[in-house]
Amino acid sequence: MARIVVVYSGGMDSFTVLHKALKEENEVFALSFDYGQKHNKELECAKQVTGELAVAHKILDIKNISSLFTSSSLVSNEIAVPEGHYQAENMKSTVVPNRNMILLSLAIGYAVNIKASEVWYGAHSGDHIIYPDCRPEFVEIMDRASKVANFEPVKVFAPYLNSDKVGILKDGFAMGLDYSKTWTCYKGLERACGKCGSCVERLEAFEVHNKLDPLPYLSTVG
Repeated sequence: MARIVVVYSGGMDSFTVLHKALKEENEVFALSFDYGQKHNKELECAKQVTGELAVAHKILDIKNISSLFTSSSLVSNEIAVPEGHYQAENMKSTVVPNRNMILLSLAIGYAVNIKASEVWYGAHSGDHIIYPDCRPEFVEIMDRASKVANFEPVKVFAPYLNSDKVGILKDGFAMGLDYSKTWTCYKGLERACGKCGSCVERLEAFEVHNKLDPLPYLSTVG
């Protein structure tokens, strides 16, 4: 058993990571971030799930940093969240510069403070196309930096780094997870839009498994 900090957004990827860490009988501390994201409904999901699981959970308010990222449609009210597939050029507006480096740095500091030996987060191969801080080389470098940044080495680990959303769902279904307790849509609406890159990728993964996504949608592509 290890003491682990899980960076838990409330989305389906980190939801699966959280349960994977628990299934492996680790002592888990969940850490969520309010960085001014439009889709902060995911934080409500994170709070609900950790409450049900009796997992220690902190939501760190760092909304003020959103003023640094005016080029990102995830935090800027001046830019609409684009619709379509992640391979489209317009999806680059969903990048929050350096987001994972910032969040992981905070999570590592928290891990050192509570004497946790590892930090887990939900990067996966499907994110590599659009988000550079989900690539294997980034995870490897952050892991190396984490181990020298403090006298107490902390491992940075992304259990689904070489998988994709289809693989993540496969693992989650094997664990009997209920994905109605997650939130994925980037638009910050009451119901998932079904058209942003995040929704499209999620729906495609459910379709591959011949499963119906339990989230309510305004509409779906196709």
